[in-house]
Amino acid sequence: MSELTPPGAEAARTKEAEPAPETEDANPAILVIISGPSGVGKDTIIEALRRRQHDPEYHYVVTSTTRERRPGEVNGVDYWFLDPETFVAQRAAGEFLEANEVHGNWYGTPRGQVRGALAEGRDVILKIDVQGAQVVKEKIPGALLIFLIPPSLEDLFQRLLSRATETANELEIRQRNAAIELARQEDYDYVVTNETGQVERTAERIDAIIAEEHRKHPDRRVEVYPRSP
Repeated sequence: MSELTPPGAEAARTKEAEPAPETEDANPAILVIISGPSGVGKDTIIEALRRRQHDPEYHYVVTSTTRERRPGEVNGVDYWFLDPETFVAQRAAGEFLEANEVHGNWYGTPRGQVRGALAEGRDVILKIDVQGAQVVKEKIPGALLIFLIPPSLEDLFQRLLSRATETANELEIRQRNAAIELARQEDYDYVVTNETGQVERTAERIDAIIAEEHRKHPDRRVEVYPRSP
């Protein structure tokens, strides 16, 4: 199977002038940011959302990262796995809506994915860390921020231990950061508890939040610049 080419790879080689925002785009789609501490179950909840029916279907953003690929992960599906040099080049070319270093690795949101899906009138689901969520909210005030929390810190730490995907040092960093990240939940529009064993209920709650936001704000417009303003 041939290796997929991450979006923006060609554009990263050529730096262009800063275009103006496309204010004429009028669509009711929402940029939904799902955030929370490591181990809270963001990936699991997003997989549950994928299994549910939506009309039109949500677009799930594939994040770019310099992190090493874990067993079973697929490039272009789980993440776009980039070497540091490629990531830096794409960041310099303005290909990321936001980019942050988290747990020693870089993560970036491909801008083109977000703009393309919103232009089609599809709600965009973006899984992102706490730092990146605030950056996106500052750039795109119309974004909807949902914060996932565990039933308790003890429950969160047990989930991190049981998934066994980090080294002892990485696990220590994630546990230390979790308490700091949980303190940021007041920065979000909604806080949803991901109870252990209640994945479908959590996904249903997120769907209900999105539907309610559409009802409350039918004229909501989400504007994404072609490059950073």
